[in-house]
Amino acid sequence: MIDKIPITREGLEKLRQELHDILTLERPRNIKAIEEARSRGDLNENAEYHAAKERQSFLESKINELETAINRSEVIEIDRVQTDKIVFGTTVELRNIVNNRNVVYQLVGPYESDPEGGKISVTSPLGKALIGKEEGDDIKIKAPGGVQEFEILEIR
Repeated sequence: MIDKIPITREGLEKLRQELHDILTLERPRNIKAIEEARSRGDLNENAEYHAAKERQSFLESKINELETAINRSEVIEIDRVQTDKIVFGTTVELRNIVNNRNVVYQLVGPYESDPEGGKISVTSPLGKALIGKEEGDDIKIKAPGGVQEFEILEIR
């Protein structure tokens, strides 16, 4: 049985759009590039042909990855999320106790994680540590740079 992966409606739509773009734009373009390179003759020494075939392999892998992600996804309606405890979809403001800097993250599924964009996965070390916590709680996580300690300032 396939485990479902939580995702926002917006995240699922992005996956579907990326798959659509590959299927309708990138794949046909690549097929045309293979045909053009093939028409130039000797395939053994045809760098354009080999590059296009490598691109084809990459695209097919990406299509498979996206189809799997879409099939495993379970949309969680974040507008129905209660904000007294941290759960999937909540946005959290944290204060890094070590450097006294505040950060804001929304907890999302692994397919839509983007730490620089303020979205972290519920399966990340920080995401796992945050689940179920409340405002005012402190958490500690082991990170590559050492132990990080955060205070939960706000849940929204």
